[in-house]
Amino acid sequence: MKYNSMLREQNTEKNYEGANAYAMTPELELYSAVVTASLSDTFYEKQDERTNRIAKLVKKVSPEFVARLAVYTRTVMNLRSVPLLLLVELAKVHNGDDLVARAVEKTVLRADEIMELLMCYQWRNPSTDPRKKLGKLSRQIQNGLQRAFNRFDEYQFAKYDRDNLEVKLRDALFLVHPKAKDEEQQALFDKIANGQLETPYTWETELSALGQQQFDSDELKREAFRQKWEELVNSGKMGYMALMRNLRNMLQADISLLEMQKVANRLADAQQVAKSKQLPFRYLSAYREIEKVDSGHTATLMNALEAAVKASASNIEGFDENTRVLLASDVSGSMWSSISLKSTVRHFDIGLLLSMLLRNRCKQVVAGIFGDTWRVVNMPNDNILMATRQLERLANTVGFSTNGYKVIDWLISQKKEMDKVMMFTDMQMWDSTGRDKTFENSWHRYKQMVPDAKLYLFDLAGYGQLPLRIVEPDVYLIAGWSDRVFDVLSAIDKSEDALGEINKISL
Repeated sequence: MKYNSMLREQNTEKNYEGANAYAMTPELELYSAVVTASLSDTFYEKQDERTNRIAKLVKKVSPEFVARLAVYTRTVMNLRSVPLLLLVELAKVHNGDDLVARAVEKTVLRADEIMELLMCYQWRNPSTDPRKKLGKLSRQIQNGLQRAFNRFDEYQFAKYDRDNLEVKLRDALFLVHPKAKDEEQQALFDKIANGQLETPYTWETELSALGQQQFDSDELKREAFRQKWEELVNSGKMGYMALMRNLRNMLQADISLLEMQKVANRLADAQQVAKSKQLPFRYLSAYREIEKVDSGHTATLMNALEAAVKASASNIEGFDENTRVLLASDVSGSMWSSISLKSTVRHFDIGLLLSMLLRNRCKQVVAGIFGDTWRVVNMPNDNILMATRQLERLANTVGFSTNGYKVIDWLISQKKEMDKVMMFTDMQMWDSTGRDKTFENSWHRYKQMVPDAKLYLFDLAGYGQLPLRIVEPDVYLIAGWSDRVFDVLSAIDKSEDALGEINKISL
């Protein structure tokens, strides 16, 4: 189903900067809102506002679409928190068949997500009984979690059996009442109930235990931690994400060349990259963390991260040597907000990184940044993360307004014919010059000059507004922070779209 057919009656409204904009359909707005949600404050929208908007949109679309979207955001876009919110809100409005339970079963892929889903349910359904924190649990949520409990082994449960959670693993067991599939699993459930799970071997538990020991000197302590990091590297127990999170620690511990090479080889391994399902900005965060560490191994790890992020872009299709592409990244003031409270990654970082991933796959490409003005930035296309960092350092050179129309006006003035124009933005475009110039009018002029040009709007904030009508020929919306957005891009070239991809999800 093409979403163009759903947008015939797009309503006009004002965006957050007071410029004319177009509202999305509920389905498209919900998709855009969830795949760009970190459930934290953004520049224009507070966390509760985003959450409540998602909840209202859930009521406006079909339950089947919400269920498929929850599974899609978890299994395809590799997001973790917002799919659980969708399930909780879906349970409020759907009381029929086992749709919610089936969606829960397909969405809960890690043992800790059992507790996360219950904590989300508690947040959105607080108990009116002062003796309880959780309101009456939805039967369908319970049924889905019962099936999820049957999926995990002792190590997976023990890894996330923590005392600092509002809903602990033991609480979840008593709330959900899972049915053991055999005697062995019943014994495992009994261990959870009695607090007798075997302490797992993880990097957290090993380092915590070592940190409690006393050492006669700082030198002996450093040597003990160096040996422990080398042991962890060789144990095979560190997940890919844990490895990336601790690159700085391993450099500072000065682990050996042999172990560091093992780390680098694993980071760069294409199969490990595909299996880990990391969001692209995770590689950028790791790169930032280590680039200034004074170590002889730093360059080795930076090269490994470059190989890893390049492997993550291997799914990008549709760009042969004749495809002419323009990549424009919004670095206006609103794009400087962090994606979450604890993250140093900003919205414009994601746009820059996605554009550099695309640039790596294109043969004929013009790339740049825009704010008050538009600036073309030329650089080699081999090093994706290094190029992203270089663009970050130039972000404040173009001003902080969102004059996206200047990108298109430049194409017109330079008589540049592009097959694909790609804008990475929060969609809050306006004209800071006061002349009421619009992105929409500039695009119409460009289409007269290059009738076959296609426009792809990458929505990185999910505010639910667009700078022009998507029903127009060759104008497409793509949203999200995952490298899987390039699958949507490929689908568009095959006359499909994002909502079509979501509706393919099997329940």
